[in-house]
Amino acid sequence: QVQLVESGGGLVQAGGSLRVSCAASDRTFRETAMGWFRQAPGKEREFVAAISWSGGTPYYADFVKGRFTISRDNAKNTMYLQMNSLEPEDTAVYYCAADKDAPFSYVPRYPFEYDYWGQGTQVTVSS
Repeated sequence: QVQLVESGGGLVQAGGSLRVSCAASDRTFRETAMGWFRQAPGKEREFVAAISWSGGTPYYADFVKGRFTISRDNAKNTMYLQMNSLEPEDTAVYYCAADKDAPFSYVPRYPFEYDYWGQGTQVTVSS
C-alpha cells in the first residue's frame, strides 16, 4: 500500500552535512512509524534511526552520537534524515522503511518490524 522513494544522497567531504529524504505515497502515511537503515559494502544492513507516528519519539543508533536528526512532515508525506559531521565510515546506501503495524508511540528498531522499503540512496563521504 505504501511506496517509498529516497533522494538527496551524494558526495560530501568529511565533516560536512547532507539531508536525505524519503517520499511516501500518501496512503496511510500519517499512521506509520518510519525508520532509516544503511548498508555499506561488505557489511550487514544496520539500523540508523526511527520515528513514531507522531514524530515525537525518535530513536538513534549509538554510532550516530548526536550527529543525525530524524524528522517527518506528514503534510508532505516525507521523512528526513539530517546528517551532520559526516565521517567516511558513514558511507553507505541509506534506506527508508515504514511500519504500518506499530503502536502510536512505538519506535521500531529491527528490519523484521518494517513492512515497506525504499530503493535506497547512496551517501559517500570522502576524507
